[in-house]
Amino acid sequence: MIVADSNLIAYLLIPGEKSLLAESIFLKDSEWAVPLLCRSEIRNIVTLYMRQQQMTLTQAKATLEKAKLVWKEREFAIPSGEILELTSQYKVSAYDAEFVVLAKMLNIPLLTFDQPLRRIFPMIAVDPMTFA
Repeated sequence: MIVADSNLIAYLLIPGEKSLLAESIFLKDSEWAVPLLCRSEIRNIVTLYMRQQQMTLTQAKATLEKAKLVWKEREFAIPSGEILELTSQYKVSAYDAEFVVLAKMLNIPLLTFDQPLRRIFPMIAVDPMTFA
């Protein structure tokens, strides 16, 4: 099992330059865990695609339904106290902290394209290319 960041999920569901990478990761490990926040982040991504006229409303709704299948029953509420502790110790957003805390809670890697996050948490945050 892995914690997948929102961009990795988007690359899996929306055809693009990193879709093959996301697909290979999914084939290697299809159990992707996410914080509840991920729903909002995926909604925001498909909204941007709709605004740029790269996706219709129907396609956006279908993408959100597929996203729920990716994480299935592996969506987690993250304790606010742990998020605040992490953000008080490191210069990371509360959004990023949710993914890091979840990976720590489950003792699994966080796959993220976010280089600063990987630099701050090298034992937790992994480059998807390295994982694949």
